[in-house]
Amino acid sequence: MLPTRVEIIPSEGIVERITAGVPTTTALTVTCLPHHGVEKTVRTAAQLAELGYTVIPHLAARSISSRAELTGLLRASMSAGVGEVFVIGGDRKSPAGAYDSALPLLEDIAQYSGGLIRAGIAGYPEGHPFLDRGAGVEALLAKQSLASHVVTQMCFSAPRIHDYVALLRRVGVELPVWAGVAGAVPRTRLIALAAQIGVGSSLKFLSRKGPLARKLLSGDHYSPQGLVSELDGQAGSVAGIHLYSFNNLDPVPGGPDLASAPGHGPALIEGAAHDR
Repeated sequence: MLPTRVEIIPSEGIVERITAGVPTTTALTVTCLPHHGVEKTVRTAAQLAELGYTVIPHLAARSISSRAELTGLLRASMSAGVGEVFVIGGDRKSPAGAYDSALPLLEDIAQYSGGLIRAGIAGYPEGHPFLDRGAGVEALLAKQSLASHVVTQMCFSAPRIHDYVALLRRVGVELPVWAGVAGAVPRTRLIALAAQIGVGSSLKFLSRKGPLARKLLSGDHYSPQGLVSELDGQAGSVAGIHLYSFNNLDPVPGGPDLASAPGHGPALIEGAAHDR
């Protein structure tokens, strides 16, 4: 089975929920949403890392106010044993400071950490609301010398993910690709957010009846199991599964049993899917 990492949101009480039932063998990533701020992301990641988890905090370029703040974030991460981050542009409308996109942030992370912190970057199999497809691929080419892997936006089609990986290989992007997969989420919530998130084309079939929809739905909920099995069936295409949990910590496909925790609202899905 493909390795799985679970993305969580640094909401109130999440550290306690994780430690109550999630084994330390579970790799976690901590997202960065504009209303939470990057400091809360890093603080949550550091707490979990000190408890023995492998944790990857998200650093949103447009939410970092200065290079001094960046060095503080890196220092706190490294002190807690964090050796990897995930770098995005972020959803903030106006940059808080020196960084307006992921590339200059990646450059400074490499410089300030002395290469000791690896960095993942985002990829978009179905495009991005603010980037055309060509620009997204060119951005990955520009970043790949500073990055360790690519994580895709949330997607619901294994063929689309495989085609995207093949495209990256054709243009010279050789980084490992982790497939972004939604956890168990109510179908109506996913459909309502599809256009906003930018993954509408692979999600449209969920609103229809038919064998493919039945494979991926359990009652009124989306189940990632079918998609994960499809991705796992094509060896070598993707490196692993990046599971967008939305803090609903049900069992991970092919992974450890996680404790159940209440899910969160649509705004959090928007934040997780729009990172760029």
